[in-house]
Amino acid sequence: MTAPNRNTLWARAVVQELVRASVDAACVCPGSRSTPLTVALAEHDDVQIFSHLDERSAAFFALGRAKRTGKPTPVVSTSGTATANFHPAVMEANQARVPLLVLTADRPPELRDSGANQTVDQTKLYGDAVRHFRELPEPEADARKLCSLRTAVCRALGETTGANPGPVHLNVPFKKPLEPVEVPGDVPADFADDHSLAAEGRDGPFVSVHQNPAAPDDATLDALADTVESADRGLVVAGPDDAHGLTAAAAAALADATGFPVFADPLSGIRFGEHVSDSRVVGGYDGFLAADDAPLPEPDVVVRFGASPTSKPLRNYLRDGGARQFLVDPAGGWREATFTASDLVVADPTETARALAERVDRPAGEWSERVAAVEADYWNAIDAVERDALLEGDVVAAAADDAPDPATVMVSNSMPVRDLDRFARPRSAELTVLGNRGASGIDGITSTGLGAGSATDDPLVVVTGDLAYYHDGNGLLALDRCDVDATIVVVNNDGGGIFHMLPIEEFDPPFTSQFKTPHGLDFEPTGDVYDFEFARVETLDGFRDAYRESVESEGTQVVEVVTDSEASHRERERLATAVERDLND
Repeated sequence: MTAPNRNTLWARAVVQELVRASVDAACVCPGSRSTPLTVALAEHDDVQIFSHLDERSAAFFALGRAKRTGKPTPVVSTSGTATANFHPAVMEANQARVPLLVLTADRPPELRDSGANQTVDQTKLYGDAVRHFRELPEPEADARKLCSLRTAVCRALGETTGANPGPVHLNVPFKKPLEPVEVPGDVPADFADDHSLAAEGRDGPFVSVHQNPAAPDDATLDALADTVESADRGLVVAGPDDAHGLTAAAAAALADATGFPVFADPLSGIRFGEHVSDSRVVGGYDGFLAADDAPLPEPDVVVRFGASPTSKPLRNYLRDGGARQFLVDPAGGWREATFTASDLVVADPTETARALAERVDRPAGEWSERVAAVEADYWNAIDAVERDALLEGDVVAAAADDAPDPATVMVSNSMPVRDLDRFARPRSAELTVLGNRGASGIDGITSTGLGAGSATDDPLVVVTGDLAYYHDGNGLLALDRCDVDATIVVVNNDGGGIFHMLPIEEFDPPFTSQFKTPHGLDFEPTGDVYDFEFARVETLDGFRDAYRESVESEGTQVVEVVTDSEASHRERERLATAVERDLND
């Protein structure tokens, strides 16, 4: 590999190792100091570049691609405040265990603490939110340093995946000139001939990082199997899992072998899919467990996968039952905030489920039949209650019910994901449902969805609220710049509807002015700004018609559903009371 100067040599080596380690896309933000990396990416035919003007949106876009693919999409920025705008996505990637590689260009070390323009301290900028930080060596035509560079890039990519996937930060200092101009003496003409390994690397990654997911040892599996076999009321809980952990096939095999129902979070990858019709997937737990007189006794054994469930009623049900609970976590993390689980199984979720299924063979029994009956009664009760007002949960449920098969669905935090949990029933359709439940913020929702959509040919649906839509308005620029089409559903209740669920609702003021924060914004002009079709509806039937038309159409459409948050919340309470009465009867 030849290069006109040391910066170009360095950047080409970085990109070469990325590509050889199967990176096929990168998010790049314009900037001067990152010029060597940007040029090296742009000149490589095997890398698809997604150009973003806003660093925060870029990082969430990369996060979304990683959620959909299971591998990192590097995100590149110049130095200074641009790097800080990556931080929200880094925090989400850390909490949700999503692979993310952050490449921040930097001034050379001698300019730091000197007052030089746009020079800030980028060393360990993201603190302990990253799995690994490394400042790469300064560019130089030195064989040992170049081998060190290649090794560092490969190790960084390896750190983003594996048992505990997450973000990694590489800080890359560059001196001028930043452009690929000839600098006599920077890279000797015979450098590649004399140091072929450093200059050209290997036929493949310079360092191959091997990840080996493992099942529990025999003793652990024996203990698990004995406990499961003796259970009267067993349960499998699949929590949010964006990191491609527990597969639907493994979950179905475990349910079949144990006879246990599977309480499947909408973000678990288990609530939707072909396996649903033949397995014991339960989706109505958030509703029927919320009843004051819950229709199910507590389980005595629980096997849990993924992060803590979205559903508060389910979390409370698991907390109060006193069951023996096995947390299966490949990284040995403790993702159970009630601190009532009894066993931590540090092993790969899919391998654990498969191995346990091979050791257990027991009938479903009366308990499983009872859970199935309550599940059916719950959905029948939901359907039987006539609505007095537009219920936001019905809108979110309709978006899941009418989504194409297959489809990728990104759902926002606050009320949309909670409504999806309560009202979206299991469906035999290949829906990849994603959400940012690691740090549970409303920033970057649209960008995350568009990033996920960029990684697949499946139709893309983004379900978001008005505040999240407003918060990530810059992300809409990716529709055109990154060539992504989507159906974006905006539930517009003019402010933070979730606050109606909190006791502060009774205190007004300051509830309306400081918590619900009505904004009064008209979102229709965003269609003109970003060149997409915009439709506004105010009824459930109107939404279904507009939504079905959108998912069958080319291009991007935003369907805004105008609701009254207080009326919707009162309707939610009325529906819960009616359903509880029907279940008790």
